[in-house]
Amino acid sequence: MSTIYDVKDKLGRDERVKTSSLLTTLIRKPELGAVAGLVLVIVFFLVFASPTMFTLAGIMNIMAPASQLGILAIGAALLMIGGEFDLSLGSMIAFAGLVFAAALVVWHMPLAAAILIAFLVALVVGTVNAQIVIRTGLPSFIVTLAFLFILRGLTLVGLKWASGGATQLRGIKDVVEGSTLAGFFSGNALEGLFAWMAAHDMIDKFPNGLPKVSGVPVEAVWFVLFALFATWLLLRTKFGNWIFASGGDARAARNSGVPVNRVKTTLFVVTAACATLVAIITVLDAGSTDARRGFQKEFEAIIAAVIGGCLLTGGYGSAIGAFFGSLIFGMVLIGLTYTTIDQDWYLVFLGTMLLVAVVFNNVVRKRVTGER
Repeated sequence: MSTIYDVKDKLGRDERVKTSSLLTTLIRKPELGAVAGLVLVIVFFLVFASPTMFTLAGIMNIMAPASQLGILAIGAALLMIGGEFDLSLGSMIAFAGLVFAAALVVWHMPLAAAILIAFLVALVVGTVNAQIVIRTGLPSFIVTLAFLFILRGLTLVGLKWASGGATQLRGIKDVVEGSTLAGFFSGNALEGLFAWMAAHDMIDKFPNGLPKVSGVPVEAVWFVLFALFATWLLLRTKFGNWIFASGGDARAARNSGVPVNRVKTTLFVVTAACATLVAIITVLDAGSTDARRGFQKEFEAIIAAVIGGCLLTGGYGSAIGAFFGSLIFGMVLIGLTYTTIDQDWYLVFLGTMLLVAVVFNNVVRKRVTGER
């Protein structure tokens, strides 16, 4: 039987009301590692990269790939906090891109219908992944690894059918030209604001008065809004508590009345929908889709989520941490082009950051849980 002595420290203070130090509080923040990593990366490129990297144009160049990865990483982070993985993310980008492009070019659907069809496919794929995991008890790692190959293969077969034998489908820009809806998924946002700032000499402009940077990439807007929404969901809603509970201890969560199966199914669907959103953005920007679209993005998304503080064991993590983790990736990917460093070092960086993040998160987990 526990006594009062059991919950008191050596000075006689009740541990239940003892306040934590600032350092301990910071260490318990899942996003601490990502913020520290981002600071180090910025310092590195301030020293070794061309100053043009940190101009407005350079920053926008970084935001495009960081945002696309970030949308995936936040979806992966939510799923990992819920205790599952989705290794089919990259292949889902290619498959959703095929469905979206085929709906426009082959079936001649309006853009709104093509977008709806693509997200309905995401709903089906996410639900199938979730139900197989839940009903069979197989690890989501194995189930989604299988779908990585299934979806990539279906994309290859579908592209050859839709294009008459090729592995690329073109003509999307011609079909959506003049569509107002397309502006929500491609191009730049806030163009009027940037034109106004150029007119008032607040940003660089060409001799004809046009701004050198015409706006913010649309995917960056989606990225920021999704990060804010996911953070609010995790920290301020009942469903967010359910996500943490489902990933921490699914059996205990069920005994407490948490609808674990529904939570996990929703998270798988959200992850597939994130891949579909990235597919629509990239297809509209490029005007085409191909079989290698999204190749290895599943690994980059998971690494960004881990850098952002997500534990591989589930139940712990942060959407805002995945946000910062994605910024690190974008900065390194684009930043290397502003240096004399071989860009192949990017792959070395991926592996190193994953290893460092896992070790760091393991230390944090032990500190938070009191394990030795």
